Amino acid sequence: MPTRHDLGRPEPAGVLAGPVPLAAADGGAGGATPSVAYATERPVSGWEALYRVAVATSDLTLLILCVTAGIALGPSAAQESEAAARASVMAGAATALAVVLGLLFARVWDARVLGTGTYEFRRLYRALIGSAGVLGLGAFALQIDSARPWVFGVVPGFAALCLPARYGLRKLLHSRRVRGRCLVPVLAVGSEPSVADLVRRTQRDPHFGWRITGACVPSGTGGAGTSIEGVPVLGDLDAVAGVARRGQHRIVAVAPAPGWGPGRLQQLAWQLETAPSVELAVDPGLMEIAGPRLHIAPVDGLPMLLLSMPRFTGVARLLKNVVDRAGAFVILLLAAPVIVAVAVAVRLDGGPVFYRQTRVGENGRTFRMVKFRSMAVGADKHVAALAGSNEAAGPLFKMRHDPRITRVGRVLRKYSIDELPQLFNVLCGSMSLVGPRPPLPAEVATYGPDARRRLLVRPGMTGLWQVSGRSDLSWEESVRLDLRYVENWTLALDASILWKTAGAVLRGRGAY
Repeated sequence: MPTRHDLGRPEPAGVLAGPVPLAAADGGAGGATPSVAYATERPVSGWEALYRVAVATSDLTLLILCVTAGIALGPSAAQESEAAARASVMAGAATALAVVLGLLFARVWDARVLGTGTYEFRRLYRALIGSAGVLGLGAFALQIDSARPWVFGVVPGFAALCLPARYGLRKLLHSRRVRGRCLVPVLAVGSEPSVADLVRRTQRDPHFGWRITGACVPSGTGGAGTSIEGVPVLGDLDAVAGVARRGQHRIVAVAPAPGWGPGRLQQLAWQLETAPSVELAVDPGLMEIAGPRLHIAPVDGLPMLLLSMPRFTGVARLLKNVVDRAGAFVILLLAAPVIVAVAVAVRLDGGPVFYRQTRVGENGRTFRMVKFRSMAVGADKHVAALAGSNEAAGPLFKMRHDPRITRVGRVLRKYSIDELPQLFNVLCGSMSLVGPRPPLPAEVATYGPDARRRLLVRPGMTGLWQVSGRSDLSWEESVRLDLRYVENWTLALDASILWKTAGAVLRGRGAY
């Protein structure tokens, strides 16, 4: 039967195996579309099979190398006895078997999770933790003291090699997807606006691997014209099953549409059973909300999505504060020579070294944000005169070639070096390493209820806006990314953003 994917998640939602019912929120005609479908083995195309083989080959090759190194460099290698050598080989074989079984049980080679989202790495992490736990407990039960190097050396060593290897393969896959290759053809179903939104989202995020190749809308080919956002309209909502069976679509993605209730969607799921190569994906109407806030609960057999409130307290928040301050302190120590050199360069360029500006932080509290000065002294007084040249939307003011920027400041801005002094704000607790962009009071005064949710967390030196285009983003895109961060914050998301920030800063794209 078809598998439901949640279009609002940053990682594949159809990652549950077996006959487990998956669901969206309740809704009737004109409301958000719920679903009742069941996950089975996903059909795999040629490039997906090759990619899965490449990942599995990489994993197993690295495991063999680590086990071989453990045998060659382990304590038994120095004993030069046949019994010790035999014991070491048996320990290596047991370790390899435990890891392979852990990888199989965690389904780390499932095509649904490879190459997209963080779930691939979470499964790998759980598999290795479970394997190490089984080895440790087995060694404890059998009183085998020589197992420590295998549990605390070989398995972590395999993880240290496997994660970057998988990341490299993923980057190779993403580069192909950006060039229009290794994409899954998708039939979009829904109202004209919802289909257009889905098309734009898949085009903005080619790394996810979807390409909308056809659409079915309520008006069919007559009312919507021949295409939506360049995607051909192939029929109305009654023609979905026939279009899916006739075409080359691998996924039918159902977005909200008038008249689509639970019964009609279930009928579509049954009709698609005759096309086993087609999966069903459903937008639950909870866009930008995903991860740990979504839970599935059956009510008399009806699967329901439970949405928990966002939490910004507890142990995870405490850990974030510790990481922020410790990270800021370490970065300041490492960057001290750069900071001193930049301070001298800014001073020689004329005027003060630092620029301080009032920004709005967590829960609307204001603070003084500090940066290296990158503009001429008194630049704030010329904003009104340059208003006609503003290239930013909304309450922001941005100019790609701002005449107020100094020669030194242009270099500092391109590589975000002017923001290094914000580490002192992080140390003092007014900012975080990762968070929404710190807004000006004048910007906050124009905020609507949705944009004000950005103030639920501390602003950050970097964030989703930093790794997604920076100043090239529209105001709406900036707000959307900040809200996605607020709604789905986790420590893992922070780590992912910090990892991507280095590449975004070195490229200098969107910085001006």
